[in-house]
Amino acid sequence: MTVYPFHDESSLAETVDKLGKEALRLGLIPSFVVRHYPDISQYFIPDEDSEPLTAEEAYFRFKKLLERGG
Repeated sequence: MTVYPFHDESSLAETVDKLGKEALRLGLIPSFVVRHYPDISQYFIPDEDSEPLTAEEAYFRFKKLLERGG
């Protein structure tokens, strides 16, 4: 059974921020932007998609990048 390092929207956003910073550190992405709203966070990865990613989508995108490039 897979154990995820988050249990709600807030801890998911923290996890995604950590994964994004790790992807930056490894040079897998040039940058990322997070827009925080009261009920949701939106993630933008320049030069990939112009559409914002939800925290869930960003989690899986960063996780995939780190597994391939890390």
